[in-house]
Amino acid sequence: MYLEEKNLLHDNLSVEGSTLKFAGYDTVALCKKYGTPLILLDENKIRNRMRTYKNAMEKYFGTDSRPLYASKALSFVGIYQIANEEGINTDIVSIGELYTAKKAGFPLERAFFHGNSKSDFDIEYAIENGIGFFIVDTYDELYAIDRIATKHNIRQKILLRITPGIDPHTHEAISTGKVDSKFGTAIETGQAMEITKTAISLEGIDLRGFHCHIGSQIFDVKPFCDAADIMIKFIDDVKREAGFNCEYLNLGGGFGVRYVQSDPEIDYEDNIRKISEHINTYCAQNELTCPKILMEPGRSIVADSGITLYTVGSVKEITGYKNYVAIDGGMSDNPRYALYGSEYTVLCANRMDSEDSYECTIAGRLCESGDLIQENVKIPKPQRGDNIAVLVTGAYNYSMASNYNRVTKPAVVLLGEKDRLAIKRESIEDVSRLDITLE
Repeated sequence: MYLEEKNLLHDNLSVEGSTLKFAGYDTVALCKKYGTPLILLDENKIRNRMRTYKNAMEKYFGTDSRPLYASKALSFVGIYQIANEEGINTDIVSIGELYTAKKAGFPLERAFFHGNSKSDFDIEYAIENGIGFFIVDTYDELYAIDRIATKHNIRQKILLRITPGIDPHTHEAISTGKVDSKFGTAIETGQAMEITKTAISLEGIDLRGFHCHIGSQIFDVKPFCDAADIMIKFIDDVKREAGFNCEYLNLGGGFGVRYVQSDPEIDYEDNIRKISEHINTYCAQNELTCPKILMEPGRSIVADSGITLYTVGSVKEITGYKNYVAIDGGMSDNPRYALYGSEYTVLCANRMDSEDSYECTIAGRLCESGDLIQENVKIPKPQRGDNIAVLVTGAYNYSMASNYNRVTKPAVVLLGEKDRLAIKRESIEDVSRLDITLE
């Protein structure tokens, strides 16, 4: 009788008896098999979302347009194998991600290297391993790439990261397109034109186009359309002033994902169609040539493909105040609530046939008062040993995980034709593996 009230959010979640199922698998049985905390990933949903982006971009932007999986959302060997099999490109933000992609056999000529503070070592390592593109953020980086590329007798392909001055009204910490952002070079100040002219003049640089990224968790297409207008106008200004023909315009990522019932559902293909129609209309009205379009979906590929399972350690009731349900994980595997106040949907995975009448705060195990996963949630009153499921944790959870308090990182299990480990659970030996005993 209570199942209609359950907030299952996505079509890879279902209930059988009292048990939550994910991607067709019994979550309680997986907790017993692999232990908790445990991150589960729906492989079919990941693949289908990659195909949605790839097919929609080819259909509406042309066959030269490609999605780049933004691997900062979730980076491990298996995800690059999947991306390669699905024929999409990737963007990376560190040589750690680059090395992981390389280990997976991902063709690095299809990788784009982001970041606002790349060291000489990062740049040289990437060039030596055949990186496709750098997304260049500053003059210092531009000159360093030119110097190192010249030393290697190549002209390195780059896109310049440009700030269009768009505020998509997301959380301040994930808004990246404003003029005063730490990322990119602003059009409004005239500096974007200056760095473009400099890039054109450098012998070791092969400028192919421009990149912008306005933020994250955006549900409306209008900010993307506004950014495209600004960028295409800038591209036209560059052509007239500097004689440069832009090949690529990378519109970044940022499409939102449903974390809670109040979040709207998104049709990603339709969003791409709307952006394409807007760009084509704008270019036609202004007699401009449309560049090849790239996009960088990350969260919207993996977020709702993942859930995290925990085991309840204790239930504490403070009379007249609040109730705490303490779990065996916390901000060490999901810091997003502590950082952003991010909303999540929480379920009791082994009590799905019971009424959600117990209001509580889901608290982590770490020695930090801010170690909370979610406050004021309603679930059946749990007991020690019950399993708590936090939905939509595929993005920016494992990738932001830490060993705070020397807590080990969870296992990650990929669910497809069978369940298989994608990332092993850390051991207590792993946590101190790099430590050196003093003599």
